[in-house]
Amino acid sequence: MKMLVGFIMLTVTAHAAPLAKKRTLLLVDDHDVLYRSGTERVFHPPVKREQPVIAEEKLWEKAIAWNSVYRDPKNGKYQMWYQAYAGRGSPNTHPKTLDSTVCYAESDDGIHFTKPNLGLFPFRDVKDTNIVLVGNGGYGDRYGCAVVVDPGEPDPQRRYKMTHYDWSIDGGQEYAGLHLAFSPDGIHWTKEPKLIYRTSFGARGMQPPLIGEETYHEAPGKNNTVRRTWIIPGTMSDAADLMFDPVRKKFAIYGKSWIDGPDGSMGWKHGMARVESSDLYHWTKPQLVCFPDEFDPPVIEFHTAPAFYHSGRYFCANQLLDRRKEGGIDIELMISRDGIEWERPFRKERFIARGKAGSFDSTSLFTNATPVMLGDEMRFYYGAYGSTAIGGGEAIEGNQQPSGIGLATLPRDRFAGLRTVAFTHQPTQKKPLEHIGQITLKPLDFKGCTDIMINANATGGTVAAELLTEEGYRVPGFEKSACTPLKKDAIRYRLSWKDKKLADLPSGGCLLRLHLLKAEVFAVTFR
Repeated sequence: MKMLVGFIMLTVTAHAAPLAKKRTLLLVDDHDVLYRSGTERVFHPPVKREQPVIAEEKLWEKAIAWNSVYRDPKNGKYQMWYQAYAGRGSPNTHPKTLDSTVCYAESDDGIHFTKPNLGLFPFRDVKDTNIVLVGNGGYGDRYGCAVVVDPGEPDPQRRYKMTHYDWSIDGGQEYAGLHLAFSPDGIHWTKEPKLIYRTSFGARGMQPPLIGEETYHEAPGKNNTVRRTWIIPGTMSDAADLMFDPVRKKFAIYGKSWIDGPDGSMGWKHGMARVESSDLYHWTKPQLVCFPDEFDPPVIEFHTAPAFYHSGRYFCANQLLDRRKEGGIDIELMISRDGIEWERPFRKERFIARGKAGSFDSTSLFTNATPVMLGDEMRFYYGAYGSTAIGGGEAIEGNQQPSGIGLATLPRDRFAGLRTVAFTHQPTQKKPLEHIGQITLKPLDFKGCTDIMINANATGGTVAAELLTEEGYRVPGFEKSACTPLKKDAIRYRLSWKDKKLADLPSGGCLLRLHLLKAEVFAVTFR
């Protein structure tokens, strides 16, 4: 459409409604909602198993934390990689390379795991262990075990890809940072000798260096030791949670990155940063994408922030670290549309809650970027131990605190739903309404779409649907009264009308409106 304004010709372009086919719209936020009334959003945390699926059993398993899991879609077999901390080594125990190892477990059902004896790395007098990767034995420890399985990788020896934090020599000087390992089967790993990117270490309370200033420093430490410091601003920190971003077609790491304090000194708190790469070797500069703010308690910072992509959303099971001596780690669900701008709509709730006192997950929880999506269920595995994550060493080595890998499950796509409120009586209403609400979605083009499936709980109520034009006129034959309503709890319920099919809709965009009576809707899928 063109308009003549004065002597300037303006062209106004109407935006076509996006195609509905092959899309799933999650109602975890209002991005796909045009407007709604008589409804409220309800958060739904996963339900935890009381006992861990992997517990401390071996000499090298004094504390179990970070982990990754993969389920083979062809045979349903689960593979688990988890970090086992064995305590600080000594000449009488074990070498430093075995302080923190990556161990392997497998399962047919994702609940009952076994730890196979692989014979790859002995520990003390035990020659047959389930250890698949050890540290380099540098100034600090090796951390993390983020695994991505890449079915499209042309080199079968590199189908499994792992990022982890370790120490190695780079340019004649020792540095900590991102390291890579590759495997054909998830068991036999080959380390890449090259340090991929450097990270800061020990710079808390120091001002950022000047351009060109030396970043490595040494100072006397305790017991005739040397305290080493790498003052490198703007870097990632020790954990590296790897994911493949299907939107950008690149690998991405979301992890903790130090932010400076009120006086500009480094190492004040951890925020959430992102880097990306096409080949795992060349990464972008860290981009800070979220950080603790004035609405968080002063003692709270982000620990690690593993992210995953699902049905048009980036999700993060963010770890909130309480820096107090007795503090632990809680899990908050964050959401993003683009992986850069993050929202925290569920600050008051916990996505995965701590267990009861004395349990393996009573204090510190460690999430990952690898949830398992089944047909009707989402599985979230997490590491945990019953003590603070602050300090390491004796804080997590003692027998007084158990640890392990836990499992929390949630029905498919039910992170949050829109539920009818009990009572509405606005001045514009002719009469009060009880447990009645509606959700009107933004315009969609239903071309080629044969089915609309809703994920909803209408136990004791109903969910019905109707279609309207973009202007708000109801489409004949697609009224609410012609729809066969949902009257139960269903992950997938096919909407239907008495005498009409979606192919009968006029061309162009339409509005889908869901009418709720004592019901809650979680997602809408178009086929």
